[in-house]
Amino acid sequence: MPASPSTARAINDRLALRLLQDEGPLTAGQLKELTGLSRPTVADLVERLQGSGLIQVVGETGADRRGPNARLYGIVADRAHLAALDVRTSSVSVVVTDLLGVPLAEASLPMRADDPATDTAGAAAGTEPAVERAAALLERTARRAGATRLHSVGIGAPGLIDPVTGELRDSAKLPAWHRRLVPVLQQRLPATTVHIENETNVAAVAEQREGAARDRDTFVLLWLGHGVGAAVVLDGRPRRGASGGAGEIGFLPVPGTGTLPSATGCEGGFHALAGSAAILALAGEHGLAADDGPGHEPPGAVVVRAALAAGAGSFLDALAERVALGAAAVTAVLDPGCVVLGGEIGHAGGPALAARVETRLTALSPLRTEVRASTLGGAAVLRGALLTVRDKSQDELFAPTR
Repeated sequence: MPASPSTARAINDRLALRLLQDEGPLTAGQLKELTGLSRPTVADLVERLQGSGLIQVVGETGADRRGPNARLYGIVADRAHLAALDVRTSSVSVVVTDLLGVPLAEASLPMRADDPATDTAGAAAGTEPAVERAAALLERTARRAGATRLHSVGIGAPGLIDPVTGELRDSAKLPAWHRRLVPVLQQRLPATTVHIENETNVAAVAEQREGAARDRDTFVLLWLGHGVGAAVVLDGRPRRGASGGAGEIGFLPVPGTGTLPSATGCEGGFHALAGSAAILALAGEHGLAADDGPGHEPPGAVVVRAALAAGAGSFLDALAERVALGAAAVTAVLDPGCVVLGGEIGHAGGPALAARVETRLTALSPLRTEVRASTLGGAAVLRGALLTVRDKSQDELFAPTR
């Protein structure tokens, strides 16, 4: 059934806006060429988008052509300001951007409930509760960016996100202030929409759009950081599961832990083999040691990088054997064809660790699976939270007016 005129206009408008975002400022002629639409249709949509305040003239083509210069149209980037937060157990990072996702201001803050703190912009954060410090950090960063009002905030955080309510569910050993952050932000920023998503899921969005999985619609991101987790992306979409717990592989029963995980703790699961503390203990058995890395980097990442530099093959082989156990279990169920080793530790291990894991996974599973190293590491959470909130905001703002 052919689309109605209003539906066709909406489709054409969204196509033009996506092209203006991805290709930069364009002339009406370039929009005609890229969309395949007729000249009158393009003229109508340009007029319509200008009237709605979504695009504007941002310049003209160069003077190397005969006749009058053509106008260049671009999206009105300051139509809305967005923010993204990477919320960890011991730190918060925030970036404020325009509607296109161009960063305007960034900051981070260590989150220790019993200590004074200073953010990366040099401002004293005080000794108020952690949730208040996190909210104040966002407000300060927004002011530095010149954002009088934030349209939307996207948060990547550890824990289970209820698929019905969108709320962060109570999870064992996560700080209580994590669950209070969204209500506090909604109270302090009543005109702002706040979205929260599991940190590994948004990291997978970033790896698919801009990182190691750009050519994959189906893959699993195996997060290796202070803790372990996974994101399942099938046919281009992250899958959250019935209760929001898809990918909680820290609880995965695996050989080598000496015990089993429980409903209240993952100490006997895959976490006990591949979490940062477990990797440090394994490194100690091989005569390696490491302190905290820069920017709250897990010590496990530091020791993996040191092992690569020192050529400590026996440690890297042992670590790859552990990581392959978790990857093999995921592969047996999902057959994703590709596993990305993400997080700070996966990024630190790089292609060398990924190749070792792939070799061991090939011996454990008949299913051919490529193993890749993250190209974004821990930065994937903040970037993925931004990409997610940018998409949601644009879906709202680019919707046709009635």
